[in-house]
Amino acid sequence: MKLEGRDLTIGYADHTVGRNLTVVLSTGEVLALLGPNGGGKTTLLKTLLGLIKPKAGEVALGDKPLGRYSIRERARTVAYVPQVHIGTFTFTVETVVLMGRTAHGNLFSAPSAHDRDVAQAVLDRFGIAQLSSRPYTMISGGERQLVLLARALAQEPQFIVLDEPTASLDFGNQGKVMAEIRALAASGHGVLFTTHDPNHALRAADRAYLLRQGTRIAEGPVKTVLERAQLEALYGAPVERLTDPDTGAVAFLPG
Repeated sequence: MKLEGRDLTIGYADHTVGRNLTVVLSTGEVLALLGPNGGGKTTLLKTLLGLIKPKAGEVALGDKPLGRYSIRERARTVAYVPQVHIGTFTFTVETVVLMGRTAHGNLFSAPSAHDRDVAQAVLDRFGIAQLSSRPYTMISGGERQLVLLARALAQEPQFIVLDEPTASLDFGNQGKVMAEIRALAASGHGVLFTTHDPNHALRAADRAYLLRQGTRIAEGPVKTVLERAQLEALYGAPVERLTDPDTGAVAFLPG
């Protein structure tokens, strides 16, 4: 199955952000969307999620346009993980994860035994079961991000879309989130995430999509696309490429 944006023109009623954008995400792969602030990443993400209608072109999910799916059908197929945040209400971690099950039942009905089993399974998967009874507002930023991932997985979707999943996380928690993204693809999910850091794309993604001022700079396998000249064109700044002499591993730093 694929999530596709075909020949998209994206933007708002009084402002066009990007044109001629085609994005394809298949199950079992990770696509990283990179670009500077104001380049159109968030607008493209919202368009692919159906939160904003394209000004031209079409978003399709599987064999039919996204607009022909009900909101609940979309939620069963595509899950969205926003940037980590502190909630207003002191829901427990388990309750937050169970919210992902509303795609499969009534918003106002009590969770079923199966819902609780699914929630427990994803809490175990992310190693945060011990947080179940803790208030979501009282755990660390890295733990909150794992809880949001668990909530998304509780929807039992085929695709997971993450908006800057490592924003404001410390170095250790960034690594945990990147590892989980890779694991999600290995278990058959299609994963799309936005990032400012090409090193995150190198670590977790199969393909990269480079977007600057609403224009696609490049798209393809990370080892092909993430090169110094491409990144300098993307960010409009010097970039330094480092290679480990023993392993051949590549990393990029601002020049």
